[in-house]
Amino acid sequence: MNEVLKAMKERRSIRKFKSDMLPKEIIDKVIESGLYAASGKGQQSPIIISVTNKELRDKLSKINCKIGGWKEDFDPFYNAPVVLIVLAPKNWANKKYDGSLVIGNMMLAAHSLNIGSCWINRARQEFETEEGKEILKSLRIEGEYEGIGHCVLGYIDGEYPSVPARKPNRVYYVD
Repeated sequence: MNEVLKAMKERRSIRKFKSDMLPKEIIDKVIESGLYAASGKGQQSPIIISVTNKELRDKLSKINCKIGGWKEDFDPFYNAPVVLIVLAPKNWANKKYDGSLVIGNMMLAAHSLNIGSCWINRARQEFETEEGKEILKSLRIEGEYEGIGHCVLGYIDGEYPSVPARKPNRVYYVD
């Protein structure tokens, strides 16, 4: 079977990671795959922030946890040591679609490299907060961006999830 199709069928979201840091070369390969995602009018508008700094990673986790309404000790990043944040210009009509394709590419690339990944929501709300805006400012990211999502990465802690059967009656053919 074609390796791309195989990765699409087998990739699952991972929700339990080892705390061991990934090699930069692996992170860069995953990021590069996101940079090659399709984008409306070829604008390549989304940006990616790679967070491997534990202090900032934990700060983002706390903000995300608060937005999600969980108890303070819950980690919505599931202990993943790498958080790839995808943002896109607020004034770009295709921001959600373009950013979603970036995250999708990165999750497939991670799987192909035997790295676990998971899409984590609430990036929009994170970067609407004053704390989130300050983070972008401290990183010297200028412009008005909307958070699209996070792609967390890490080594899988435990068994790889099995692939559930696909639900029937989801395709309609018009010949």
